[in-house]
Amino acid sequence: MRIGELAAKSATTVKAVRYYEQLGLVAPGRHANGYRHYSEHDLRIVREIRELSEHGITPAKVKPFIECLDAGHHHSDECPASLAAYRDSIAELDRAIFSLTARRKLLAARLQQGAARTFTKEPTMTDYSTTLPENLPIPEDDGAAAHLPSLAMPDLVLEATDGARINLAELGRGRSIIYLYPLTGLPGTDLPDGWDNIPGARGCSTEACDFRDHFAQLREAGVEHVHGLSSQDPAYQGEVTARLGLPFTMLSDTGFELADALTLPTFTAPGHPRLYSRLTLVVTAGVIEHAFYPIFPPNTHAQQVLAWLKENPAI
Repeated sequence: MRIGELAAKSATTVKAVRYYEQLGLVAPGRHANGYRHYSEHDLRIVREIRELSEHGITPAKVKPFIECLDAGHHHSDECPASLAAYRDSIAELDRAIFSLTARRKLLAARLQQGAARTFTKEPTMTDYSTTLPENLPIPEDDGAAAHLPSLAMPDLVLEATDGARINLAELGRGRSIIYLYPLTGLPGTDLPDGWDNIPGARGCSTEACDFRDHFAQLREAGVEHVHGLSSQDPAYQGEVTARLGLPFTMLSDTGFELADALTLPTFTAPGHPRLYSRLTLVVTAGVIEHAFYPIFPPNTHAQQVLAWLKENPAI
């Protein structure tokens, strides 16, 4: 076969095949007119190189695997040299992980030092973006969200963290997820007094991270939009969105307009006369299809939403 045909069959490029030749991994034959011709064995080798590259083993390091195939083995990793190459790659990853972990610890320490110069910091700075404190009180269902399914979303425009203005009544005909949360804290700063003792209060960053980490799966399950929503202003929400690397926008409702329109549950905390209770809406074609309330634990809530979506596929 010609090089273009080989590239197409192996889902790679002509340039990549020529690079493999330069490395000595592929050795095509030649026709009398000088044109290269490739065998089925060459095709298998190119596919193997591409697959190994997808697993982090670069073409420059695949020679033991190709030699294993050339020796007649059915699999490229049946030879001792191939296994050694695996071990070398794992060791290289371990070194990179160790280095990155050390850099992260250094940056976290500098963040704590910098925050302490401007803000009142917690006695011990703990990363609650992925974990929760132990023994948090579990919120009970007080029925405050039982009336929500089948209600239409109000004609309400809110500002998003990317500067857009989102009308909640015009989210589209597909499913949208809007998770409401009370507030997120800045690293190194105190949350309201007694925050951990308020059922369902703690965990906004962990919830956001769980939606971030399962965003692609939510989209695959048919979700068109994901939005976080709180009463914090867009600038405050923007810091959280950037710091946590969220692939979706937050919506700011400083006047609790959505709460008033739908009679949503809220609560008070020291320094905050009114905050949104944690609640998630599944909105389809402008109508609330389902409401999650209460929510606990928040750090796995996106997975709960994903499970519900799979059990209740869109019609």
